[in-house]
Amino acid sequence: MRFSRRAFLASTACLAFAHAARAEGYVKPVDFTPGGGPPVAPVRPVVETLWGHQITDRYRWMEAQGPEWQAYMRAQGAYAAKVLAALPGRDALAEAIGKNTAAVAAVVSVQTGGETLFIERRPAGANTSKLFMRAGANGAETLLIDPDSYAKPGEHAELDWWEASPDGAHVVFGVSSGGSERSVLRVLDVTTNTVLPEQIDRTNWASPSWLPDGSGFFYNRLQDVSPDSLDYEKNSLCWLHRLNTDPAQDVKLFGHGLDASVPVQDIDAPGIAVTPGSDIAIGMLESGVQNELTLYAAKLTDVLAGHPGWVKICAPEDAVTGFAVRGAEIFLLTHKHAPHYKVLKLAAEKPQIANAVEVVPQSMAVIRAIAAARDGLYIRELDAGLAGLRHLGADGKITQVALPFSGAIDEDSFYADTLHGGAWFGLESWVRPQVICHVAPDGGVMQTDIAPRPEIDVSPYVSEEVFATARDGARVPLSIVYRKGVKRDGAEPLLMEAYGAYGITLDPVFLARWLPFLDAGGVFAVAHVRGGGELGEEWHLAGQKAEKYHTWQDAEDCVLHLIEAGYTSHRRVAVIGGSAGGITVGRLLTERPELVAAVIDMVGVSDALRSEFSPNGPPNIPEFGTVKTEEGFHDLLAMDAYQHVHDKVKYPSVLLTTGMNDPRVAPWEPAKMAARLQAATASGNPVLLRVDTDAGHGIGSTRAQRDQETADIMAFVLWRTGDPRYQPKV
Repeated sequence: MRFSRRAFLASTACLAFAHAARAEGYVKPVDFTPGGGPPVAPVRPVVETLWGHQITDRYRWMEAQGPEWQAYMRAQGAYAAKVLAALPGRDALAEAIGKNTAAVAAVVSVQTGGETLFIERRPAGANTSKLFMRAGANGAETLLIDPDSYAKPGEHAELDWWEASPDGAHVVFGVSSGGSERSVLRVLDVTTNTVLPEQIDRTNWASPSWLPDGSGFFYNRLQDVSPDSLDYEKNSLCWLHRLNTDPAQDVKLFGHGLDASVPVQDIDAPGIAVTPGSDIAIGMLESGVQNELTLYAAKLTDVLAGHPGWVKICAPEDAVTGFAVRGAEIFLLTHKHAPHYKVLKLAAEKPQIANAVEVVPQSMAVIRAIAAARDGLYIRELDAGLAGLRHLGADGKITQVALPFSGAIDEDSFYADTLHGGAWFGLESWVRPQVICHVAPDGGVMQTDIAPRPEIDVSPYVSEEVFATARDGARVPLSIVYRKGVKRDGAEPLLMEAYGAYGITLDPVFLARWLPFLDAGGVFAVAHVRGGGELGEEWHLAGQKAEKYHTWQDAEDCVLHLIEAGYTSHRRVAVIGGSAGGITVGRLLTERPELVAAVIDMVGVSDALRSEFSPNGPPNIPEFGTVKTEEGFHDLLAMDAYQHVHDKVKYPSVLLTTGMNDPRVAPWEPAKMAARLQAATASGNPVLLRVDTDAGHGIGSTRAQRDQETADIMAFVLWRTGDPRYQPKV
C-alpha cells in the first residue's frame, strides 16, 4: 500500500497562471449532476459477527470483481470524467501541464558499473522513464532500455526496477504492463545492446543481487498462482540464475522449506545480497511491510556450493531496518533503544548482533539509510525536515557533508558501492528543482547535469516549516508552500496532504506539478502526522494499530491550525491522501465531515476490515493488524472509513481514484467507499470515482496519465473550494 508520492507531485513542471498571485473571491460551488447522477450500486448486505460485533457490508459483492462490477466501474469512471470535463479551466490546466511536462527531464536513480554510469530518467517529451548509460559522469549518453518497446496493444509498459552488474557488462531489469507491477525479468548485454533470451515472470519484487564476477544473480520470485489469489504474495523464494542458461535450471537457495535452521513465515520475502570485494552473503527475510529484518550471514562460496551454514545476525526484535557490507565488516541500522536510529558494526567471523559495537550513535537527526562505498559508509539522515549526509571513515571518524542547499535527498537516488569512492544523491526542496550530486571521498560535492534544470522561475515561491499542536499536546510538523504575497486572511484555497504509515517520511520534493495551484492563489501544505517516520520510530509507532487514531486526528488538528493561522477557511480547504493515506483522509472525512470542503482519496485504503482479504493484504498485517485477533479487529474497525459512513450525514465533496490493475490497494475498496458515500450523503455535494483502466497504484503511470489526473484533481479542488473560474455552466 505504499504510494509513489514523488511521482505524483514532482515528475512534471507547470507554468500556467504565472501572471496570477491572488485567489479569486469565493462563490458557493455550483451543483452539477449530469444525467441525474452517478450509477447506483446494488445493495446486497452481508452480515457477519466478528468478536461479538455485528458488521454489515452492503457491497461485499464487489470484491469478486466480476462482469457486473467491471461494468459498474466503467460507468462510474465515465460519469466522473463527464463531470470533470465540464469544469471551465480544467482543459486549460491539462494543456498547460502537458506543455510544460514535456520540457522536464525527471531522474529516478543513478548507479555505477565498472567505469559506466547508468541513469534512469524520463527524458524531456517522453511518457515513461528509460535507462541510459554514460562513460563516466560527463560522457555521451546511450539509450539502453525503453519500456515503450515492450508495451502491449492498448496498454503502456513501465520499467519497474533494474540493477547493473559490478563490471557494467549487463543489466537485469523488470518491465510490467498497465501499471500492474507484474514484472517480467530480462537481462541486457550492455556491450552489444541486446537482450538475452532468458525471461522470468513473477519477479514483481525481484531485488536482484549480482554475483561479484557478474556471472549471475540472486533474485526473488513469487509462486505460480493467480495474481487474484490471497496466496499470490506468500511463500516466494530466492533463486540463483546464471547468465545464458535456461531459467528452468535456476536453483532455489533461500526461503520457506529449504533450510530447517532458517524458519520462514508465509509472508516473508527472502533474498540474498552480496557485495563486491566481500565473501559474505547476507540472507534476508522481509516480513511483509514490516521494516524490521531477519538477517543471516554465510560465506558466498558455501551458499553457491549448496551448504551455506547460515548464522543468524538478528531477528525483528533487534529492530534492524537496514544493512551494508564492506569487506569483512557488516553495518546494521537499528532503532532498538534509539528511536532516531544508530549504526552498529560487526565482524564477519562473529556476525551475531550480540557482538556488535556502536559506531554511529543516536543524535537529534533521524538516520534514514546507510550505504557502503570504497572509502567508508555514507549516512543519509533527516533533521527538522531537512536532509543531512555524513561519512564514516575506515578510521571511525564521522564527518558532515556540506550540501549545496537545504532540501531533501530522495531515497531512490541515494547510492554508493564498494568498488567506487563517494556517493550519489538527488537533492531538492519544495521550491527548488532536483539536482543530482556526487560527493567525493574528500567531502567535496559536485552538482552534475544529469537532471537538467527546468526553465521555471522559482523566485515567486516560498516555503516554511512550522508545528501544529495536536489535541494531546504533540507537536506535529507542518510544511506550508505558497506564492509570495499571499494574504493570511482565510480567503485562499488550500490543499493539505497527509499520509502517516510504515514510518515513511513526506520529505520536501519540488512541487512543479502544483505551481498552477500556487499561482492561482492557492496554498499547498503537508502534515507530517504520526505513523510516518519524520521524528523517528516513536513517531511511527504512535500512528500504528491501536494508536492509529492519532494519524487522522493529527490531520484534523493541522487543518484547524492552518485555519486559525489565516491560511484558509473551512469552506476553502481540501485534504488529499493516497494509498494508506486513504485511512487518514477517510477517517477525517467520516469523523469531522464539516471540517473541510473537499477530500481527495487516491487509490486509498477505505475498507480496512477487508483489506487483508486482497492479495496484498497479508503482507500489510504487520503494519495494520488482522481481524483474526480481537485486538486487531478493534484496531481495524477504528480505521475503517467505509464502516464509519452513516446515512443522512452532510459529507463534503469527495473525489476518489483507482486503477483497475492496482496490485496494492484492490480497486474494490475505493469502489465500495464511493458507493456507500453516494448513497448516504445528505449534503448534495458530489462524490466521484475516477477510474483508469490502464493504471495500477500510480507507480507505473505515464507522464500523460499523471498530467490528466493532476488536472482533474486540481480543477475539482478549485471548483469545490469556490473559485468562480471553475464553476460549471448549468
